[in-house]
Amino acid sequence: MQELLPFALLCFTSFFTLINPLGVMPIFMTLTADLTPAQRIRTARKALIVSFITIMLFAMGGQLLFSFFHISVNSLRIVGGIIFLLMGMDMLQARLSRIKVGEDDVKTYVEDISVTPLAIPMICGPGALTNAIVLMDDAVSINYELVLFGSIFLVLFLTYWILYFAGGLIKLLGDTGIKVMMRLMGLIIMVIAVEFIVAGIKPIVLDIAAQWPE
Repeated sequence: MQELLPFALLCFTSFFTLINPLGVMPIFMTLTADLTPAQRIRTARKALIVSFITIMLFAMGGQLLFSFFHISVNSLRIVGGIIFLLMGMDMLQARLSRIKVGEDDVKTYVEDISVTPLAIPMICGPGALTNAIVLMDDAVSINYELVLFGSIFLVLFLTYWILYFAGGLIKLLGDTGIKVMMRLMGLIIMVIAVEFIVAGIKPIVLDIAAQWPE
């Protein structure tokens, strides 16, 4: 029991930091600004379900998947970083706030944004997926695996409720407040994107350099 507690704390803190629900919230608020409260809640619920399934799949079969397709986590980091960079540029210019959704397009729009970009890569991005694979490898028994799965569920459950109350914040902040927050978060996301890209490219470059003939 004493050994499980540090592992549980590691799982929770690492996933909460990597998923960063407070960082996801401004994007969610912007993308769903033209939706009704019921549609916004449905979007959040589907995004969290997709995120939970995706993280669990990577935790249980990530290494096998990577080996089968001969891809590395570093490649995933680079792709995720590029996606983050493009989204951050749009947020920095407040472009996302211009999205308008007609009544006939609401269902399709909700289906689209709940999967991408909310679930992937904003909630379960390269960091969270990599973390799931690494921690699953560290889980030495069924108890550790249950702690890992429970931590993933708890973090996503908390993320759902943070997004659930995002509608109240939309009214509180107003259009100007949302744009200011969106620009600030866009800058932060672009910095994170650069970190992801560098973290993905660096091992690849070092590996190539090590194989280079002297």
